[in-house]
Amino acid sequence: MFAKDLAVKMNRLATALIAYAVLGVLSWVTISDTRIRMVPLGILALFALKSVLRRNDVMHPDKLEEVEERKDLAESR
Repeated sequence: MFAKDLAVKMNRLATALIAYAVLGVLSWVTISDTRIRMVPLGILALFALKSVLRRNDVMHPDKLEEVEERKDLAESR
């Protein structure tokens, strides 16, 4: 069951990154002014970065719990 869930999460990430790339190409082709063209590309890049960084939290939820437990243990000392 775990392998199937992992494949679904990877497919969602790949789909999101492909969607960001398509939107980036469309915004590049549609907007002619260079300064304005960079704004949507920057926003899409931030969304892509957030998706990739968030993937680590989703793929390894137990690692996040271990970090929180260590923080709680360190604070209690």
